[in-house]
Formats: sequence, C-alpha cells, structure tokens
Amino acid sequence: MQKRSIVPIIYILFLLLPIYWLVTMSFKTTNEILGGFSLFPQTFTLENYRVIFTDPTWYWGYINSISYVTLNMVISIAVALPAAYAFSRYRFLGDKQLFFWLLTNRMAPAAVFALPFFQLYSAVGLFDTYLAVALAHCLFNVPLSVWILEGFMASVPKELDETAYVDGYSFPRFFVTIFLPSIKAGVGVAAFFCFMFSWVELLLAKTLTAVAAKPIAAIMTKTASSAGYELGLLAAAGTLTIIPGAIVIYFVRNYIAKGFAMGRV
Repeated sequence: MQKRSIVPIIYILFLLLPIYWLVTMSFKTTNEILGGFSLFPQTFTLENYRVIFTDPTWYWGYINSISYVTLNMVISIAVALPAAYAFSRYRFLGDKQLFFWLLTNRMAPAAVFALPFFQLYSAVGLFDTYLAVALAHCLFNVPLSVWILEGFMASVPKELDETAYVDGYSFPRFFVTIFLPSIKAGVGVAAFFCFMFSWVELLLAKTLTAVAAKPIAAIMTKTASSAGYELGLLAAAGTLTIIPGAIVIYFVRNYIAKGFAMGRV
C-alpha cells in the first residue's frame, strides 16, 4: 500500500466511526451502553427497532417527516424553475437587488421566523399540517434552488431558446421537452439540497407541529424519562434517519458531481 493512500483511508475511517458507533449502539440495551466500553454488542437485541416499527408514534414520525420534506422539494423546485429562468434569460430593473434579497432569506436563522410563522399558521388553520412545514422551509430552499438553477441555466446557450421558437415550439413545450432535460443535473442538485435542509431542520418543524405532523426529530426527544435517556432506542431512531438521506444521495450522486463541476454548489 502506498503511503499517500494511508491518509485518505484514515480520514474515511474517521468519518465513518460515528456512524458505526451509532449503528452498534442501536443493537445494545441502554444498560449495556452505560455499563462500559465495547466495540460490539455483548447482548445483541432488535428490541429498539421493534419498538420503532410497532409504535405508531415512532413510525408516523418518519412518515410525517418524509411527507413534508417531499412536499417542500416539489414546491421549491416548481417555484424556483421559472424564477431561475427569468434571472438567467432576462434583464429587468432591480434584478440584481432582487436576486441578492432572495439569498439574504437563506442567510437568516430559522429562529427569526419561528414565531411569525406560528402566529400566521394558527390564524389561518395551517398549524400542525404538512403544508405548514413545507411552506416554511420554502423560505430557505427556494432562494437556494434559484441560485443553483440559475447557474445551470446560464450555462445553456440562449440560441437553444431561439432555435426552438423558430421551429414552432411553444414556451411550455420547449421548457419541458428541451430546456428542462438539459439542466436535469441542476434540478437533481437543487432537489438534494432542499431534501437535506428540510430533513435535518428541527426548530421550525417542531414549532409548527403538535401531533398530526410531528417530525421524527421531535419525537426522538421523548426517549427521556425519569430513569434517564433510552439510549438504545435513540440510537436506533438515529440510524433510521440516515437511510432516507443515503437513498437520495444514491440516486443523485452523479448529478451532485456534475453540479460541483458546472453549477453554483
């Protein structure tokens, strides 16, 4: 083995260590976790996963999270596509200032908007719904999607649009059948980042839900009891939260690589 390959291997192992430790803890009892240090479970158990898959409170947490995350991805990409096209193809009064304003929304901390969203959604009857969380996350994901997609669209020659119009394409037909496939890598990258932010965001998701749409991250706090934390159950829940993200990364991995090469990532 060459010396230069040792450092990357050590670095990768260092990154994988917390994941390995989390997975290992998920197969242990809380008493064993607190009892001492061990690389492998001394008493292997699936009880933690059984609780998650049989308790409606737990598995509905995953369903709720996936539901509003998916809804947010659809809304964010649907809104960002025409906006990014306008920024990449047209010049209008205040376009740069508007583009910068969109990005400032992404820079603001989520805590700033928690109370306004809570009062607004309570007043209009959206509190504790998937749509409430999805729309709240759009405040951050739409600007990010516009920024990423505009970079991809700007790399597509304007002559493509003109040629399609000369050939008799209407704008909707051109956009869906010609333009959109040419930036599918950008759509994949934008969808990935929308998913990741919405999946891991907790403050807004916890503030805007109570029971019906409560996310898994908020439900994980219920592992605390008078006897302490149920660490094995918490580890099992944490392990399962990694899986959706890993699946998304698997399907968009090629687009992400291309996004780092072409787009604004």
